[in-house]
Amino acid sequence: MLLVALAAVDILISRIAEVNYRETLIRDLSAKGDMLALCPPGQATELARAADLRLTIVDAAGQVRVDSEADPFHMESHRDRPEILEALSGRHGASIRPSPTLGIDFLYVAVPYGKGALRLAVPLSDVSRQVNSLRLQTFQAALIAFVPAIVVAGFFARRVSRRLARIIEFSTKLAKGDLTAKLPSSGGDELGILATTLNETARNLERTFGQLQSERKEMEKLDRVRKDFVINVSHELRTPLASIQGYTETLLDGALHDVDNNVRFLSIIRQNAERLGRLLEDLITISRLELRTQHFQFAAYCVNDLLSECVDTMMPMAEKKQITLSQELAGEEVEVFCDAEAVHQILMNLLDNAVKYTPEGGSVVVGASPIAKDRLEFHVRDTGTGIPPEDLPHVFERFYRVDKARSRELGGTGLGLAIVKHLVRAQGGEVRVESRLGHGSLFSFTLPIHDLGLSEHVKIQEEPTVS
Repeated sequence: MLLVALAAVDILISRIAEVNYRETLIRDLSAKGDMLALCPPGQATELARAADLRLTIVDAAGQVRVDSEADPFHMESHRDRPEILEALSGRHGASIRPSPTLGIDFLYVAVPYGKGALRLAVPLSDVSRQVNSLRLQTFQAALIAFVPAIVVAGFFARRVSRRLARIIEFSTKLAKGDLTAKLPSSGGDELGILATTLNETARNLERTFGQLQSERKEMEKLDRVRKDFVINVSHELRTPLASIQGYTETLLDGALHDVDNNVRFLSIIRQNAERLGRLLEDLITISRLELRTQHFQFAAYCVNDLLSECVDTMMPMAEKKQITLSQELAGEEVEVFCDAEAVHQILMNLLDNAVKYTPEGGSVVVGASPIAKDRLEFHVRDTGTGIPPEDLPHVFERFYRVDKARSRELGGTGLGLAIVKHLVRAQGGEVRVESRLGHGSLFSFTLPIHDLGLSEHVKIQEEPTVS
């Protein structure tokens, strides 16, 4: 770096010196030209030769009348010379170019001389000699100043390089997986701080490595879950599609005109199409929740109004199965802070399952009650067949069915309880289930009474599930 700086100084000073010397020389020649312009041509020529200058006098037409170093008769017109044009216009002119007569570079300076012009010229080789002399002196002075700096810089550079070599060796060990290596600290300067930081990094890497191994196992498990999810979706879609395709082909092959079966076949096709529609709708809901594109509109709602709306909607289905559907109302002024559409979907999924799996003559009760100053619990209780203990931990998993054959027969998608879990958690609540075989089930979930400051785009924490 010091050598580069020395070279830069040499180039910069040389350029500045050359420019300054030329400007000084132009001013000097202009002053001498003004003095010689006061003399007759012969005397001016002698004075120019004594000063080692080339003198040229041209008339108003640009023809050379006097030249101190060449025969004017054989010289071409100087009318187009830039410095002559300036002088003929009454101003001082200067230019640098090769001389057509002598073939070397000259510095020309012209001044007005009567109606013509008087021009003085010096070869640029004189300028170069002066500049090179100044350049050499400057370089020698800079070299004397830079040599001690180079020696000192070399000493410190070698010292720093040894410390850097140790750091590089330590980094190589880390790169090869030797997380037990240790770098000796050396001072409180930047390299010392770097050594301390690298030691801390090695310790952090050692701790993180173990965590990454366990996380990798979890990721592999999650990947298997995702693959299982795709397989399950494919299976759920394949069954109704196969049924629709089979009955459609049967109708097209002639059963369309079979009065005894055509309506039944079309009813089966419609049922499977509706099942596909419900499955796709549930898949879209799950995807929106997990991709944070589900938009929630949180506000305070009357609990009893939410319950009554769901009971009114589900009542025809319950009456069809001769099931008693009732509600346990909360206080008249009890409110819950939630998204009304999401709570309606939660309750409808729970009530739909309760009615489906409760035999004729049974009962389903839905209600809500405060359990704390800031919490409210909703519950759906039925007198159905119940859930085996070994299935209870899995009922909220996607596509998990306690009785797969009966669930498909009743048109279930296997996603209802998974949606319930996600919607409840998105609103800051928790969901649970209690059940005994032959004694029915109790599904309950909590929601906040007051605003918890939840985002309207809630991120659902994905949990590994087994289907």
